[in-house]
Amino acid sequence: MLDIHDSRAGPGCPRSAYAPAQAPDSLRRIAEDLGEGPFAQVFLFVDPGADLDSLVQEGRALFPGAEVVGCTTAGEITGNGYDEGQIVGFALPVKGFSTETLIIEDLDRLDTKALVSELLRARQSLGRLAFERANEFAILLVDGLSGQEDQLVSALSGGLGPVPVFGGSAGDGNKFERAELFARGRRFENAGILTLVRSACEVKLFSFNHLQPTSSRMVVTTADPGARSVLRINDEPAAREYARLLGLSVADLSPTVFAANPILVRVGGRYHARSIQQVGPGESLIFFAAIDAGLVLTLGRPDDISAHLARELDALSSSRRPSAVLGFDCIFRRFEAEGKQCARAVSDTLARHGVVGFSTYGEQIGAMHVNQTMTGVAFFPPEPSGMEP
Repeated sequence: MLDIHDSRAGPGCPRSAYAPAQAPDSLRRIAEDLGEGPFAQVFLFVDPGADLDSLVQEGRALFPGAEVVGCTTAGEITGNGYDEGQIVGFALPVKGFSTETLIIEDLDRLDTKALVSELLRARQSLGRLAFERANEFAILLVDGLSGQEDQLVSALSGGLGPVPVFGGSAGDGNKFERAELFARGRRFENAGILTLVRSACEVKLFSFNHLQPTSSRMVVTTADPGARSVLRINDEPAAREYARLLGLSVADLSPTVFAANPILVRVGGRYHARSIQQVGPGESLIFFAAIDAGLVLTLGRPDDISAHLARELDALSSSRRPSAVLGFDCIFRRFEAEGKQCARAVSDTLARHGVVGFSTYGEQIGAMHVNQTMTGVAFFPPEPSGMEP
């Protein structure tokens, strides 16, 4: 099932394809649809029900010479828009891209100094090998159940310097039990995979959400930051107080309610979402991002998610049409679209703009870990003067 946004863009532009995860030859079909390589890097975004062991080994055989990395998802984004039960392949041809990949293990025992040193060496190495490819950025995949995304992006910022980075947190459908990453024939949890990219294609990183602050505010009075758990809000049991502000009971709280009534925090003059994962023990609230006592939380109000997405993606291609768009989209955006009966409209917009990628448990942009956001990168064919031979 070929899914290339603009096959006329040239051999140096990204290519994408997808196939059902349960098909016996799914990865072979993806390899055929991606076309002739060689590829510098192949990303695979995989339904969590797939046979990951077989997939990891087969990927190395089907894409010789390429760095094959990927993760399990909370849903896929294909040529159909929102999708499920798929494997999505996104390939960077050697003709247009050079990459360096870092596998970052044991996130709960992260050695920031060593990581920054390794990152600087990787940047220097890539710069020497691909100095003529001036467009530089980084893609991060991270275990979405590690609880370590905030610490990781903060540490990475010290080594990335001016290099822009975006990322997505691996998922496990709507189970929230086990998220996995893979690279170099191995599977990982409690880990991150950072890919440094230099490209002949022009690129534009993006991050947007459709959430607006309301006048309703609350204060975290007791929290367990290590567990991303809020025990009390306004000195009341957190889930009970949140539900009260919505005119609901704790029993009414669900992922759909969380998605439709987001929690925002103000950082650097902008509001960012801190999604609630679930109600925890003792009517606590467990979040998908960093949380601590004393933090002022603002109840958010979503704009029309479908119309907002269309505006943002239209703006992304206002000057010229991207040849490909890789997007990492929060699972709570999908929950909201489904709850408001507009998932088909959102899917149509994603498909019309050629967005492929996956639904995440969290998103990263720069040194920020956020929620209920879409992050990604748009690729534009090189201008004729910048084309490689």
